[in-house]
Amino acid sequence: MEERQVDVAIIGSGSAGLYAMSKVRPSGKSVVLINGGELGTTCARVGCMPSKAIIQVAEDFHRRGVFKRFGLGGEDGLNLDVPEAMEYVQDLRDMFVERVISNSTDRMPEGMFIEGYARFVEPNLLQMDSGQRIRAGSIIIATGSRPIIPEAWAPFRDRIITSDDFFDLEDLPGSIAMVGLGVIGLELGQSLHRLGCDVTGIDMAQSIGGLSDPVAVKSAIEIIGKEFPLWLGSGAEISEGSNGMLEVTAGERTVEVERVFAGIGRRSNVDNLGLAEIGVPLDDRGIPVYNPNTMQVGDLPLFLAGDVTGHRPLLHEAGDEGRIAGHNAVSDGISAFQRKTELSITFSDPNIVQVGQRYAALDPDKTAIGEMQMAPVGRAQIMAKNKGVIRVYADKASGLLLGAEMVCAKAENLGHLLAWSIQQGLTVGQLLQMPYYHPVIEEALQAALNDLYAKVDAKNAGPITELRPMN
Repeated sequence: MEERQVDVAIIGSGSAGLYAMSKVRPSGKSVVLINGGELGTTCARVGCMPSKAIIQVAEDFHRRGVFKRFGLGGEDGLNLDVPEAMEYVQDLRDMFVERVISNSTDRMPEGMFIEGYARFVEPNLLQMDSGQRIRAGSIIIATGSRPIIPEAWAPFRDRIITSDDFFDLEDLPGSIAMVGLGVIGLELGQSLHRLGCDVTGIDMAQSIGGLSDPVAVKSAIEIIGKEFPLWLGSGAEISEGSNGMLEVTAGERTVEVERVFAGIGRRSNVDNLGLAEIGVPLDDRGIPVYNPNTMQVGDLPLFLAGDVTGHRPLLHEAGDEGRIAGHNAVSDGISAFQRKTELSITFSDPNIVQVGQRYAALDPDKTAIGEMQMAPVGRAQIMAKNKGVIRVYADKASGLLLGAEMVCAKAENLGHLLAWSIQQGLTVGQLLQMPYYHPVIEEALQAALNDLYAKVDAKNAGPITELRPMN
C-alpha cells in the first residue's frame, strides 16, 4: 500500500484548516491539506456571510414600517420578490465561496491539496478513502461540525431545513417552526418573518440568543416576541399533520407548519476519523481531550482547531485556533497562547451581544452592574431603534470591567469596544475618561458606565470627566 511521508497533515480546509496552513507553509516543512466534501468555509457557504445577506434584505424591507413616521410615502407600494431575493443571497454566497477557494486551495502546488476522507490507523498514520496512506510528523484535526437533527425527526427529513440547506432554497415556505433560538435560529427566524413567512419560535430554554442576564433576557423576549410568537421552556416534538403539513408540539401548544428549521446545535465531524486508534481519552462527544491554549491533544503531536472542538464555534476563534495549532505543529516546543476576550454577536434586530464574563458566571457579592435602557437615547430615537437595554459588569472593589450583555441597536459595535477594553484590563473610570461624541449610540454605553461607576469602590483621582494632566 502506497505510503506518503510529510511533516504536517491538516484534515479539513475550512477556516481553521486554512489558518493552520498559513502558519505551516512559511516554515518550509512539507504539508498536505486533506478535505472531504464541499470546498469553501462554513462561514462563506452556510454561515456568517450568506446569513448577513438575507438579514440585510429582510431588515431593509421591514424598515418600510417607519416610513410614515418619517413623512415618507409609498410604503404600501413596496413589494418583495422572494425568489429574486434568494437568488441575490445565493449569488453573494457563491462569490464568497469562490473567493475563499481561489485564494487558498487553488493556489496550492500540485499534491499539497488532497480531496478525500481520512481516518486514523495509528496516532501518526492516516488512511485515505482512496487507499493511500499518509504518515505525518504532526496532524491537525480541523474537520468542523454539522447541524444536529434528532433521530426521531428522521421520517420528516424532507421537510426539515438546517443551515446547511437554507441558502439553497429557491423560495421560502409559507410557515415554519424555528426550533432552537440561539444565534442561527433567531437571526434566520426574524428574517423569515420579515420576508413574509409565518414563523413560530421554539426553544427548551427560557431565554433567547444565548443571553443569561434576566434583564436582557426580558427585554429581548419582549421586543422580538412582538414580531413572532416565542414558545420557551419546552422541547419540540414533530408528527405528521394534515395535508402534508408538520404538526409541531411544545408543551401545551401545537402548530401546523410547512417546514421545521432545526437550529438545536451542531455535532463535531469526528464520526469516521477512527479516533479510537489514537489511544487518548475522548469526552462524551467523542472529542479528544485537548489544551485550549496550545490546541494539543495530551503530549501527542496532534492538535485540534475550529468548530470541531465545539468550544467557541466562531470564525475569529477558528482562525486563532488554527494559528495556534499550526504554530505548534511546526515548532520544536509547544507554546501556550492567551485566548482573546470572548465576544458573541447575534445579528438580530436589535443586536444581541455578550462580551467577556456573562451574567451567569458572575459572583453577585463581588460584582457591580450598570444599566441603561435604550428608550430615551437620542440617537436611537432618531433611528427609530430605541428599544432594548445595556447591562455592564465590573469588579466591585477594583472597578475592573468584566463583561456585558446587551440588546440594542449597534450592539455589534459596542461589543467590540468593550471586548477591547476588557482585554486591555481597563477600569470603568478609565473608560469614562475616553471621548464620547454626541449624538451617538455610544452615549448609551457611557450612561451605563456612569451608572456602573457609581457602584464600584475604585474611583478616579479627580472627576471622571476631568482631563488628565500631561505629566
